[in-house]
Amino acid sequence: QLQLVESGGGWVQPGGSLRLSCVASGYAFFDYAVGWVRQAPGKEREEVSYISSSSESIRYAESVKGRFTISRDNAKNTVYLQMNSLKPEDTGVYYCAAVRSNGVTWHLPISIYEFTSWGQGTQVTVSS
Repeated sequence: QLQLVESGGGWVQPGGSLRLSCVASGYAFFDYAVGWVRQAPGKEREEVSYISSSSESIRYAESVKGRFTISRDNAKNTVYLQMNSLKPEDTGVYYCAAVRSNGVTWHLPISIYEFTSWGQGTQVTVSS
C-alpha cells in the first residue's frame, strides 16, 4: 500500500482558488488510481474527483464539474486538485485516496469504499 500526504488546504474567500497536492510514497504509484474525497462537517465522505493510473480516465462529481481539475505526475508520485471558483459548500476535509489498478490503466473505482490507502486529510475552508 501507499502512504499519502496531502497539502495545500487553507482558508479562502468565495470565488477564490486553491491547489491541493497529494504526494505518495511506496512502490508502483504509476499503477494506482487516485481520488480526492471530501467530508463536510456532520456529513459523510463524498467523491470529488478520480483519476486513473495513466490519466486516461477522469471523473468529477457534478457539484465540482467545470470548477475543479485533477491531474497527476507519476514521475513525482503526485496528484493535484486545482480548485477554482470555490463556494462555501466546498468547505471540508479533503482526503487523497488510492487503490491498485493491476495494470488496468483506465480503471476508476465505483465508490470510495474501494480505496485501500488514505491520507490524513487537509482542511479547506471557504467563507467570507
